[in-house]
Amino acid sequence: MRKFPKATEQEINEGPQTASFQIANGNARQDCILQTNFPTKIQAQKYLLTNWPTIEKMARDALAAGSFEGGKIKLVMI
Repeated sequence: MRKFPKATEQEINEGPQTASFQIANGNARQDCILQTNFPTKIQAQKYLLTNWPTIEKMARDALAAGSFEGGKIKLVMI
């Protein structure tokens, strides 16, 4: 089993990491952010890719509901 690299001092100081992605919105792209509890960017990105179908559905539901913060859809991992 592959081990994740240890969090750098900068990542520890920054706290939980985010993973950014975009979804198609007609002919445009919608920026989205997934706030995670993971200490490293690699772990946050792996979580995003592993759970992509669920996260994409949540982002599309938020897009349909008009839930934007600063022009971006923000999803938070609990």
